[in-house]
Amino acid sequence: MRTMRTTPTRTIRLLAVTAGLAAAAALAVPTANADSARTYSATQLSAAGDAVLAADVAGTAWRVDTATGAVVVTADSTVSPAEIAKIKRQAGTNAGALRIERTPGTFNKLISGGDAIYTSGWRCSLGFNVKDSAGNYYFLTAGHCTDGAGTWYSNSGRTTVLGSTAGSSFPTNDYGIVRYTNSSVTKSGTVGSVDITSAANATVGMSVTRRGSTTGIHSGSVTGLNATVNYGGGDIVYGMIQTNVCAEPGDSGGPLYSGSRAIGLTSGGSGNCSSGGTTFFQPVTEALSAYGVSVY
Repeated sequence: MRTMRTTPTRTIRLLAVTAGLAAAAALAVPTANADSARTYSATQLSAAGDAVLAADVAGTAWRVDTATGAVVVTADSTVSPAEIAKIKRQAGTNAGALRIERTPGTFNKLISGGDAIYTSGWRCSLGFNVKDSAGNYYFLTAGHCTDGAGTWYSNSGRTTVLGSTAGSSFPTNDYGIVRYTNSSVTKSGTVGSVDITSAANATVGMSVTRRGSTTGIHSGSVTGLNATVNYGGGDIVYGMIQTNVCAEPGDSGGPLYSGSRAIGLTSGGSGNCSSGGTTFFQPVTEALSAYGVSVY
């Protein structure tokens, strides 16, 4: 999802393609198909994906589906027919490689291990508690949550300090890390009641569960890998996990897991947990590697 940060003074877009959510895969309505009569090479598929990026249409997400030899473009409700035509024109002779799918709602970034965390002006969700080789404790969350944030709190009154932002990467990526400064806070290695013991990469079809401070626990499956999401305003993220798990504003940064394995951090998407949605997640293994930390 593009994550959504909630603020008492202004409205901030959901991030998800969810931490902003897109409608569930079951709601996606194909509006155009790749040219089944023509086979496209890996180079042509890559060029078609680059063309979607160059078209720069907010509310779109795309990935290469190697199984069908197509570039799947998911467009939210804000994308007009003229903008779809723009994308196809940009693709030129590779336009036939594009498969356009519509999804209800609007891609937004979602801000709120699932527990609520607060900073000055917005709420996100804690992803996973982690530690470095020296035994220092941190937690991971979405980068669009930590972007511009300093101190983090465990309550809406902002009286119980958790720690301070120690690193942030957004856009391009969507992960951030907060170092605990409050030694009295319990730093559990669980997500809810589930003990997280390792981290893994997502695979298509993998059964996954998400926990967030707005909507709690919801499950679904991985529908695509290495998706690029354009949230608009220059906020483009790459290498995202695409799922049919729902999410809503405030769920941003929350954990995606499969059994006892950490998989991702809620970024954004469209939809909601009443009608469903399409949600995007930052792979957690990339964040762990970037900061030299591990789950425990």
